[in-house]
Amino acid sequence: MKARALVIVLVFSLLAMACADTGREDDGEAQETTTTTTSGEPVRGGTVVAAIDSDPGQLNPAITTSGAVHYASELMFNGLVALSPELEPVPELAESWEVEDDGALYRFQLRDDVTWHDGEPFTSADVKFSFEEVLLEFHSRTKASVGNALESIETPDDHTVEFRFTEPYAPLLQQLDVTEAPIIPRHVYEGTDPQENPANLAPVGTGPFRFVSYDPGQEIVLDANEDYFKEDLPYLDQVVLRVIPEEGNQVIALESGEVDWLFEVPGPDLSRLQESGEFEFIETSVNPGGANCIMTVSFNLDRPIFQSVEVRTALAHALDREQFLSRVQFDQGRVAEAPIHSGIPFGHAEGLNMPTFDRAEAERLLEEAGWVSEDGGTRTAQGVEGVPDGTPLAFEFLSFPTFSQYGELFRAQLAEVGAEVSLQALEPPVFADTVFTQRDFDTNVISYCNGTDPEIGVRRMYISSNIAPIPFSNAAAYRNAEVDRLFDQAITTVDRDDRSAIYEQIQEILVEELPYFWLVETVATRAYTTDCQGFGEAGHFAETAFCEQ
Repeated sequence: MKARALVIVLVFSLLAMACADTGREDDGEAQETTTTTTSGEPVRGGTVVAAIDSDPGQLNPAITTSGAVHYASELMFNGLVALSPELEPVPELAESWEVEDDGALYRFQLRDDVTWHDGEPFTSADVKFSFEEVLLEFHSRTKASVGNALESIETPDDHTVEFRFTEPYAPLLQQLDVTEAPIIPRHVYEGTDPQENPANLAPVGTGPFRFVSYDPGQEIVLDANEDYFKEDLPYLDQVVLRVIPEEGNQVIALESGEVDWLFEVPGPDLSRLQESGEFEFIETSVNPGGANCIMTVSFNLDRPIFQSVEVRTALAHALDREQFLSRVQFDQGRVAEAPIHSGIPFGHAEGLNMPTFDRAEAERLLEEAGWVSEDGGTRTAQGVEGVPDGTPLAFEFLSFPTFSQYGELFRAQLAEVGAEVSLQALEPPVFADTVFTQRDFDTNVISYCNGTDPEIGVRRMYISSNIAPIPFSNAAAYRNAEVDRLFDQAITTVDRDDRSAIYEQIQEILVEELPYFWLVETVATRAYTTDCQGFGEAGHFAETAFCEQ
């Protein structure tokens, strides 16, 4: 009981910090929680041009966890809460909340001054619809976590929403920001297929910027929302999100003044930009697509080649992850030491028996698994279950174009142990359809963002109920009843030490069975021109930004 009481006291202490003003949000304090760097007085007007590395394909962040979509769309939407730079929940569409029944009931009071970009009023019905009809169906992280614990959502009136869970559910307040739970308009989506609604290409939101135009492959133009519920925000007149696929070309565009903001600076260019004195920087593990991301190799367990844990282990031993960190990430980040990111200390296990780089061990395991090498070239099958003798150890590796360097190094390292890898780079919408709907892949690499709690971004990767045509769910099609049970147990475990022990058990199983292999934990360095200030680090990066005129 003492442990549970401590958790509840902590929750309410956070609420007290977040909800000191339960009336209209104090804009001065709200700006400080979302602004990473500010110098000088804010200036009104002007345009910020930001580079994005791929065309999003659509602009509804509620139906996907794709970073490409979230980078391009989050400025148009809001969550019930926002997360401060310290990742503490602060009011957004909800102006206050109460937690009852030891965390089994959350009651939110919504703002009464919010309108959608088309002028319709925002109400509790929009929240209920967004969760029940969209987020819990199509947003892989929300579906796998909240969806497995939620009993009901009730709307006693237009400005009250109640989330009731079957058992105490601790992580909810970390799962209600614009990345994890963007709220979309019921009046636009009701009675339609949320994945096919035309509004996905011309969104209606409540956010600081409203949709103007979308030129696929070129740019998205957003104008300031003059009716934004945060008084005096935004300062800018316009944000343009310009598609520039190559990182080097993004840097050139920044240096030439064509763009003002980069979401990520490639390692080779960082020191030059820093030495120039013309730019400022934010280093962060928080992204519009999610926080605490691990570059992760998925093995398609439906393929006979990868149904052997010996083969998966052998391929893991063949990968020198230090090279991925140094040659691809340029030492921005760290080698992954566990399936759960080190940025979640209570969930991250230490001392796991992760396969280390050992080429001789990789070759030995492949031989034992029936993949033999006669002339030092590509190995072939002899007595491999489900694989005809003589079949080469050859398979495909899919990635986003921006992750193509991972594929090149993956192919080169596996060639050393007799595996032939072909590479295919797919734009995010095509990748998501190929991997999660068609399941037409052998291996891939995905930046799986773990969030700030394992319930947010870890669970969705491993539970068997999340093998579904939902982007960035359980790509490997991994099934383990004990892992399912342990994740369910973790949901209802309030004591943090007890939760840690459960997550350690899960990770021990995952490292033994290797449905995925975890390469590196990444961090991103944002860069922006010194003429502009007031940026945040993630989805609402331009909400409080301003530029010298």
